Amino acid sequence: MDGQTNRKIIGNKLQRKLRNAPTDAEHRLWQYLRNRQLEGCKFRRQHPFGDYILDFACLERKIVVELDGGQHADNVQYDNARTSYLERCGYRVLRFWNNEVFENIEGVVEVILNMLAQRAEPSPPNPPLEGEG
Repeated sequence: MDGQTNRKIIGNKLQRKLRNAPTDAEHRLWQYLRNRQLEGCKFRRQHPFGDYILDFACLERKIVVELDGGQHADNVQYDNARTSYLERCGYRVLRFWNNEVFENIEGVVEVILNMLAQRAEPSPPNPPLEGEG
């Protein structure tokens, strides 16, 4: 088995484990993101992308939502590199602390909604009326 296949197998197992055992903050936010509740956009949870597993991703609007607990205060360099990589791939990364999800879920959802609106594809112009253009 080559290294790439081995990483994929490990990644799939980790993804499944994370999806089946979300943190309390992930579980709470997922209640707002699931079933296309925000702007009709589909969010995926624990979505693999490159060498990373993203907490939440809206592929159609290229938005990633990451929830950070206390362990992230020690991993700033790793998180910055991860965010840089995702931004180079065209994604916009929103980061929230777990306590924000518990203390201000409405504010968190509002920020996500604003980003979804900013990243929406502009609707095509209406065709000219008959006799115009």
